[in-house]
Amino acid sequence: MDKQQEFVLRTLEERDIRFVRLWFTDVLGFLKSVAVAPAELEGAFAEGIGFDGSAIEGFTRVYESDMIAAPDPSTFQVLPWQGGGPSDSARMFCDIVLPDGSPSWADPRHVLRRALAKAADMGFTFYTHPEVEFFLLKEHPETGRPPVPVDSGGYFDLTTHDVAHDFRRVAVAALEAMGISVEFSHHECAPGQQEIDLRYADALSTADNIMTFRYIMKEVALAQDVYATFMPKPFSDQPGSGMHTHLSLFEGDQNAFHDPSDELNLSKTARSFIAGLLRHAREVTAVTNQWVNSYKRLFGDPSPELVAEAPGFVCWGHLNRSALVRVPMHKPGKANSTRIEIRSPDSACNPYLAFALLLAAGLAGIEGEYELPAGAEDDVSSLTENERRAAGYVDLPHNLADALRAMESSELVAETLGEHVFDYVLRSKRAEWAAYRSKVTPYELERYLPVL
Repeated sequence: MDKQQEFVLRTLEERDIRFVRLWFTDVLGFLKSVAVAPAELEGAFAEGIGFDGSAIEGFTRVYESDMIAAPDPSTFQVLPWQGGGPSDSARMFCDIVLPDGSPSWADPRHVLRRALAKAADMGFTFYTHPEVEFFLLKEHPETGRPPVPVDSGGYFDLTTHDVAHDFRRVAVAALEAMGISVEFSHHECAPGQQEIDLRYADALSTADNIMTFRYIMKEVALAQDVYATFMPKPFSDQPGSGMHTHLSLFEGDQNAFHDPSDELNLSKTARSFIAGLLRHAREVTAVTNQWVNSYKRLFGDPSPELVAEAPGFVCWGHLNRSALVRVPMHKPGKANSTRIEIRSPDSACNPYLAFALLLAAGLAGIEGEYELPAGAEDDVSSLTENERRAAGYVDLPHNLADALRAMESSELVAETLGEHVFDYVLRSKRAEWAAYRSKVTPYELERYLPVL
């Protein structure tokens, strides 16, 4: 037994922990959990916890269903207790393995681990820093009833409302109690919309933190009699919820993206990485924006007085918030602050798969020495279609079907996800699109029924 496992077992006894929740994620990014008693944990470390993989979305077929959840002791954290007293529960993330001990190709954590291993072979460590947006609603939405936001606030507003008035304070305290560092939190542009930015960490830790984040937000919301949703665009006339993510590569302690001699402080490595993101952007969109509703955010039409910052077009720019890839302002004297920001992912993606593909696209740019095109200085979304075409700006997929067509012919996506996950995502998402396409919407009835 290693020292980390010994620390976990000792903490269980010292903190009087009665329930240990073992978490893992299915292919679509939904959190799964099995609770074990502390007395069983030593055995779980040694042998794992067996379960029926065929019952988990995208994991395996019935005739090869035996799988094992192996707890990762480095992810152990005591869960916060809403009442303010000591907690009796803790959680750990699991790696999913087969009975022979080999990693499961269906495990999203393993998909990301393989991508990180390739980066490590090239001498890089991959860091990410997500800005997670979501909505707070007054109540759990019911079919046929429109969602109602908890407030009417806007960007950076200090809102006063009768429900969940201290939501962000309580939520941030819960995250910090679990060792998840928060950099900023504030009200976003739309009524009821929140943003909480997690401090940068290695990509695997960040993906674990995002899964924990979504769980904590929903739990804190329920405790305050409201509902938190990560649906990309719940309101037609308001901006959607994205997950702008800052990316950087390090070689040891050195930021591989930094070059003080460049006008934007971007190294050749950074420029090739951006070029890789741009070239493969359409191919990875079915994963970074995996829901039918995701494309209402990318190509939505909010109220004229609101700024829509969701990127619908493949380009990059310095300080340009309409671009797919933005280069934030460099902090003089802080080489480690040089980074890039990818703005297309939404907060309902599977972070393990999304980070794996973003990394793979960037590394492909580095390996292939892709040339970075000229940056965009204009608000790309305000240009006409002809102006964008003349400037060479390609659209991101306009809907899930377009995204799946771009993905299915991508060698990069197939290789990064592995055959099992690649095939499952295509099959599952085609079924989702077919179900959506067959529905007659209230919009169609309202627009066409009276006149046709």
